[in-house]
Amino acid sequence: MKRQISQFKQHLIVERNLSPNTVAAYCRDLEQFQVFLQQQDFLDSSGADFKTITLLMIRQYLAQLHKSCGRTSIARKLSAIKMFFRFLVRQGLLVDSPADALSTPRREQYLPKVLSAEQSGFLLDNSPPGQKLLVLRDLAIFEMLYSCGLRVSELTGLDVASVDLEARQVRVLGKGNKERILPVGQQACIALDLYLSERPHMGPEDALFINLRGGRLTARSIQRNLKQRLLLLGLPTDVTPHALRHSFATHLLDAGADLRVIQELLGHASLSTTQRYTKVSFSHLADVYDKSHPRSRKK
Repeated sequence: MKRQISQFKQHLIVERNLSPNTVAAYCRDLEQFQVFLQQQDFLDSSGADFKTITLLMIRQYLAQLHKSCGRTSIARKLSAIKMFFRFLVRQGLLVDSPADALSTPRREQYLPKVLSAEQSGFLLDNSPPGQKLLVLRDLAIFEMLYSCGLRVSELTGLDVASVDLEARQVRVLGKGNKERILPVGQQACIALDLYLSERPHMGPEDALFINLRGGRLTARSIQRNLKQRLLLLGLPTDVTPHALRHSFATHLLDAGADLRVIQELLGHASLSTTQRYTKVSFSHLADVYDKSHPRSRKK
């Protein structure tokens, strides 16, 4: 089964053109599934007898997942299993898929965490003390996340040549290697210019945001640096870099931006993904209504 998972990985990369993170998650899910099958003696140690996997075995695996995973995680793991078995059928290694009879669990509906416009401004307008280069770098990072609504993986993937400060735009490689060109706000351009003027000179193909050793900055480092900044400024520390992307979308919607425009800016393949921000915006509107309308306020 290990060899089939390796072939499936190449299929996801070459034919499906999925993002590296998605490919890694699907392969990790399949490897966990294989470990479960071997622990239950459904497969031998080599995993060579994968043709004996049945619907009942998959159901038992899902039942175990329900003890430790949320519905969103289970849905993704089941999606990986379904795609894998359909791939094996297309390759002629199986007659039919044992997973096709399973329905995907409904995912939890949640409102993404966002900062208010005032909190976002406070985060970006108040730089804590520290080494000048690192302070300027982190400010440029947070400005870019909030100004452009970038995913963290998109931001860490930026090269020096990705940004055109004169045109005030950035070229981003998103999910599925889909490229999009985004406008960059004035304050983000200023922050980037200050950072680049302080940073050691590097070529256009080098990473835009680097660590102290000159290597490409990781998403984990950005998360840690943001949490430290939030703590120093007295802001909610459960805010993640992705929350700045959510805040970007929500604040645009609150200001009257068209949902289709926000979809393009975020790089969402489906409008339904973008529509969840309307719930966040409605929560804001309802809160304002409750505080403002004379017949809504409690006496």
